Amino acid sequence: MPEKDRAAKAAASWRCERPDLDVEAMEIIGRLNEVSALIMRDHLQPGFDRFGLQAGEFDVLATLRRAGAPHTLTPTALYEATMLSSGGMTARLDRLQARGLISRQPNPEDRRGTLVALTDAGLELIDAAIGPHAENETRLLSTLSADDRAQLNHLLALLRAVL
Repeated sequence: MPEKDRAAKAAASWRCERPDLDVEAMEIIGRLNEVSALIMRDHLQPGFDRFGLQAGEFDVLATLRRAGAPHTLTPTALYEATMLSSGGMTARLDRLQARGLISRQPNPEDRRGTLVALTDAGLELIDAAIGPHAENETRLLSTLSADDRAQLNHLLALLRAVL
């Protein structure tokens, strides 16, 4: 096992101070939070920076791209796919539209609604960014064996399903 991380140190302290507490879950969740923050701060955001994007902007462009041609979704479908609030999504869409990476157009199936679409510039940017991003994520997990990655993926999916 690697040297003690913050989650292990905190759990050890709690075990000394309050041996009556079961802190195993606290240690696991603390480690998940720290790993997530480290991945984003030290490994993913620098890749997004290369393309002038914030993580959430990348997420919106990638969601539109993987929707397939014509790379168009409703704002509701976008915010559900990216787990944002509708207000957070509106601000993000405003920034992307100001940069010419997305457009908003009337929804022909719902005259009260709009559709969000990738522009040619948005499509070009996300296509340039997605390859390096996928390679970076693969590199991040490369120290785990294929079996370890499959097990981690399975366990996280199980945890996500119950939450």
